[in-house]
Amino acid sequence: MSKLTDVPKRILIGRALRSDRLGETLLPKRIALPVFASDPLSSVAYAPGEVLLVLSIAGVSAYNYSPWIALAVVVLMFTVVASYRQNVHAYPSGGGDYEVANTNLGPKAGLTVASALLVDYVLTVAVSISSGVENLGSAVDFVIEHKVLSAMIMILLLTLMNLRGVKESGNLFAIPTYVFVAGVFIMIAWGAWRGLVLGDTMKAPTADFTIKAEHEGLAGFALVFLLLRAFSSGCAALTGVEAISNGVPAFRKPKSKNAATTLALMGGLAVTMFCGIIALAMATDVRMAEKPAEDLLHNGVPVGPAYVQNPVISQVAEAVFGNGSFFFILLAAATALVLFLAANTAYNGFPLLGSILAQDRYLPRQLHTRGDRLAFSNGIVLLAGAAALLVWIYDADSTRLIQLYIVGVFVSFTLSQIGMVRHWNRHLRSERDTAKRRHMIRSRAINTFGAFFTGLVLVVVLATKFTHGAWVALLGMLIFYVTMSAIRRHYDNVAEEIAAAEERPDEYVRPSRVRSVVLVSKLHKPTLRALAYAKLLHANQLEALSVSVDPAETKALKAEWERRGIDVPLKILDSPYREVTRPVIEYIKGLRSENPRDAVSVYIPEYVVGHWYEHLLHNQSALRLKGRLLFTPGVMVTSVPYQLASSEAARKRARKRAEWNAPGAVRRGPVDTRKKESAGKQ
Repeated sequence: MSKLTDVPKRILIGRALRSDRLGETLLPKRIALPVFASDPLSSVAYAPGEVLLVLSIAGVSAYNYSPWIALAVVVLMFTVVASYRQNVHAYPSGGGDYEVANTNLGPKAGLTVASALLVDYVLTVAVSISSGVENLGSAVDFVIEHKVLSAMIMILLLTLMNLRGVKESGNLFAIPTYVFVAGVFIMIAWGAWRGLVLGDTMKAPTADFTIKAEHEGLAGFALVFLLLRAFSSGCAALTGVEAISNGVPAFRKPKSKNAATTLALMGGLAVTMFCGIIALAMATDVRMAEKPAEDLLHNGVPVGPAYVQNPVISQVAEAVFGNGSFFFILLAAATALVLFLAANTAYNGFPLLGSILAQDRYLPRQLHTRGDRLAFSNGIVLLAGAAALLVWIYDADSTRLIQLYIVGVFVSFTLSQIGMVRHWNRHLRSERDTAKRRHMIRSRAINTFGAFFTGLVLVVVLATKFTHGAWVALLGMLIFYVTMSAIRRHYDNVAEEIAAAEERPDEYVRPSRVRSVVLVSKLHKPTLRALAYAKLLHANQLEALSVSVDPAETKALKAEWERRGIDVPLKILDSPYREVTRPVIEYIKGLRSENPRDAVSVYIPEYVVGHWYEHLLHNQSALRLKGRLLFTPGVMVTSVPYQLASSEAARKRARKRAEWNAPGAVRRGPVDTRKKESAGKQ
C-alpha cells in the first residue's frame, strides 16, 4: 500500500530530504519576510475596512475619527515590533512568547500563552482563507456561491505546499506577496500624486451612497466605546507579528539579527500601507456598513440584498486606477492571492510551536517529528484540520470569524512583555558592566511600555468583542490549556512509573523461574514450530495448553499427541460455553497468583499470509489473546510466525517493489555503496 501512494506523494510533496540537509532549508531575509510576515502585511486588505464598518454604526460623520484610530494602531505596531526585537535577541531558540512566559512567569503562564497562540494560528488560517474567498468571489461567481468548498480547497492546497518544506513554500509565496506590497505602494503614491499635485477628484464606487446610522448622535461613554471597538478591530493589522519570534530557528545565521531586521521591515511596511489605505479611503469617500443591504442607501433607497460590498482596498484601487485598468486588476488579483497566502504565517508558526510544546511534553510527541521534507508535517496537518472545521462551522464568513480574532494574540503579547520585564530585572541584578546595564535598562523600558499598552488593548478587545464572539476564542484557549495539562500529566506519570530505580534488588529485575506455555489448537506445522522454539529457550517448566470446545477434536488431538510421542505435557482446559480467550486468561492468571515471582511466557503460533483479505480469515483468536495478555503483569507474549505460500509470493512482490524507485526517490541504497561506486568511476 505504501508503494501505491509513493508516486502521488512524491509528485505532490517532492522527494524526501536527508536529515543533514536541514541547513539548506533555512531562510534568507527576502524569503523570511513573505513566509513569516504575510499575515500582518496582508491584513491591510481588511483591517481598514473593519475600522470603517464599526464607525459606520454612528454614521458617516464618525469616519472623521478613523485617522486617529489609525495613529493609535501605528503607535501600537511600533511598540510591539520594538518589544519583539528584544525578544528575538534574548530568546533565539524559537520558543517565542511561550518560552519567554514559561521561563520568567512559570509553566502556567507559558501554557496560557501557548494556548492563546495555537487558537490564534487556527483563526489566522480560517480568517485569511475566508477573506480571500470573499475577495475572489467578487470577480468569480462560482467561488462566492460555493464559499465553504472553495475555502476547503484552498486549505488543502496550502497544506500541500507547506508539506513540501518551509523554504520551498516561501519561494512560492514570495512573488505574490511582493507584488501585493508593490501594488499597494504604487496605489498610495499614484493616489497622492493625483490628489495633491494634479488636483484630481477621485471617487470610490460608494462615494454617492449614504449610511443609515444605527445610533445617531453618539456622545460620552457610548462614543468612547464605539471608538475603542473600532480600534480593537483595526488591531487585526498586528496579528502574526509574533510568528517571527517563534520562527527564529528557520532564519539563516546570524539568526537573531536577521529576525530583528525582518521584524522592523515588516512593521514599517505594514503601518505605511495601513495608513495609506485609510487616508485614500477618506479622500475617495469610501462607504462601508455592517449591514450593507439595509444601512447603505443610494438616492435614499437601501441597496438591497443583491448588493455585494467590496473591500475598502478594492474600492480605493478602483478610484485611483480606474475600474478595469491594468493596475486595478493586478492589485485585485494580488490582494486575493496574498490573503490566501497570509495563512502561511500560521502554517509556519503553528508547527514550530507545536514541536516545542511536544518536546516539553505538552502535546503528543509525534508533533516533534519532521516529515520527508524536513517540515513538521503532523503539525501542518493538525492545523489544516482545525482551520477547516472552523471554516465549515462559520460558513467561511470572515465577518463572523474576525470577531473571534485578536484575543489570543494580545494575551500572548501582554504575558510575553511582562515576562521580558522580569527577564531584564533578573539580569540587572547580576550584571555589573555599565554599558550592558544601560542596554538592559533601555530594553526593559521598551518591554514595560509594550506590556502596558498591549495589556490595555487586551482589556479593550475583551470588553468590546466578548459578546460578538471573542468568548469562543477564550473557550478554545481553555480547551487547549486543559488538554495540554492532561497530556503533560500523562507523560509525567509514565516517566515516573518507568524510571529505573537507583537500587534494583534482583527480585525486581530477574524472576525466580520462567514457566512457558505454548497455545495449541491443532497439531500442525505452526504448532510444532512453536514447541521447538519454546524448547530451545530452556524454560524451567514447559507445557502445551489447549481449550476443549469440541470433545471429538480434543480426543483426536490427545491421540495424535501420544502417537507422536511429544515430550511436552499437554494441558486441556474445559470450556462448556465454547469460549477460548477467557479460559486461557484465567489459567495464566492462576499460574501468576500461585507463584507471583515466576514469569510466564506464552507462545502463540500464527499464520503469515500475503493478502490483506486473508488476515480476516486467520489469527483473530491470537489477536484477542494477545490484547488481553498484554494487561496481565508478569506475562510475556511471543508470536511464533509460520509463513504460508501466499506470504512467500508477497515477499517476492515486495522485493520487486523495493528494487523499483519512484520518481524523485532518494533512498537508492546505502550511502557507503554509492560513495564506493562514484569513487570507482573516478
